[in-house]
Amino acid sequence: MSMINLRIAHVMAISALALGLAACGPNNGETAGQKLDNSIERTEQAADNARVEADRAAQAAGQKMDNAVDASKNAANDAMAVAGEAGTTAKVNAALIGDPELSALKINVDTVGSTVTLNGEAPSQSAKDRATDIAKAVEGVTSVNNLLTVK
Repeated sequence: MSMINLRIAHVMAISALALGLAACGPNNGETAGQKLDNSIERTEQAADNARVEADRAAQAAGQKMDNAVDASKNAANDAMAVAGEAGTTAKVNAALIGDPELSALKINVDTVGSTVTLNGEAPSQSAKDRATDIAKAVEGVTSVNNLLTVK
């Protein structure tokens, strides 16, 4: 049974119950028509209240769904960024291996976004400078923070 049909069934059951109770209750000087009108009014108010609560619940559920979708998108974007950074780090390491003076084993490459940081040792100032040039030549690298020490 759909939610709308279920709601209608609830409203009808409440209406029947209210009418029955109104007919059985004390007279209080009300006519049967007045009791019926009052019961219908209370039933309509209860239905309106239920509709408002259902709308609130639907909005809350929709907001939770939107938040979950946003969180999923953010997680996917973060994962893609990390994968891209790892790929850039690997490319820089591979490029450094090709240089005869630089030891890729002595140079630690870290990538955050499009910035590469080099830590470790270089045998000379020219090798240190060359490490910067090598890292900058890798696709996706926009800046290099060369923290290599000359030994």
